[in-house]
Amino acid sequence: MRKKLLSLIAAVSVFSTALVGCGSTDTATTSDTGSADSANTEVTGDDSAFPITIEHAFGETTIESKPERVVTLSWANQDAILALGVVPVGVSAANYGLMTDNKLHLWTDEAFAELGETNPNVFDDETGWDYEAIAAAEPDVIIASYSGFTEEEYNLLSEIAPVVPYIETAWKTNWRDQTIVNATAIGMKAEGEKLVEETDALISEKLEQYPELEGKTAGYFWISQDDMSTFYAYLPNDPRASYLNDLGLETPDSILSLAETSEDFSVTISRENSDLLNDVDIMIVYGDEGLLEAMQADALMSQIPAVKNGAVVLLDSNSALAAATTPSILSIPYAIDDYLSLLSEAANNINE
Repeated sequence: MRKKLLSLIAAVSVFSTALVGCGSTDTATTSDTGSADSANTEVTGDDSAFPITIEHAFGETTIESKPERVVTLSWANQDAILALGVVPVGVSAANYGLMTDNKLHLWTDEAFAELGETNPNVFDDETGWDYEAIAAAEPDVIIASYSGFTEEEYNLLSEIAPVVPYIETAWKTNWRDQTIVNATAIGMKAEGEKLVEETDALISEKLEQYPELEGKTAGYFWISQDDMSTFYAYLPNDPRASYLNDLGLETPDSILSLAETSEDFSVTISRENSDLLNDVDIMIVYGDEGLLEAMQADALMSQIPAVKNGAVVLLDSNSALAAATTPSILSIPYAIDDYLSLLSEAANNINE
């Protein structure tokens, strides 16, 4: 998996020699901003691209000149910047899945290290933004195209530096758009598009090994073993769910119908309505074997085809894969083999 990450970063060097869970908090920072300065933080994209104006949910942001100090906030926005060969001077801490001592996902920490930064400046912002720590990083731009900013947070951050938030709706930016928007903000749109093309090609290559996934339906869910009276289905506009389509799986009609009733990225389903999911071949669920056993023992949930057949991918919340299923340009090559393997096992449990 390390070789995949290196090849992804190396591919971008052909075009450039440069490096590329929301709220307010009072505590921050696991490292000194000077450490980031020791690595290559300079963006060497297309100077002629500036000024750049990006339209988004709160209006528009103009970046007057090529940013030299990039801060990223929220889930995985740093991954696109790192994949483009730029070391951010500050990033949000990871808040789910397996993390390193730097409070980053494995693929993110590895990318930092490959670019010469072993002690990145990580904001401890799981419970909210530390505006002082962000300002202390002296950013030229703050990038968060996949995020859930409120307008108030956007305005406060904009007092520090130009901010690129989500383009349309909170928490609905897919990995392709995240990569391209973030790349655009640093004048490297063409390189970002190239990364997306290469990652799409990687996905297609991997899928050739898993013909059993073709034509199968799959849904992504959050279910609590402690209280199964209601549970949550992620809708097609959520990156976790749309990634399943990238991996050759189809969205069940039941989920598409539920999506018509909500503008959110997930919808609540009552246990009594489990029969709505009678067209779900494969379920992806945060949890362990105990959860699956509880679902199979439940008179209503056990009637869902995926549950009945044991065609369920269980994601341990402390695993790397649990985080990687909300994909980024770096997590995909890092974890796609593991994910496809589990999806294949689930598909092979389906009783046609």
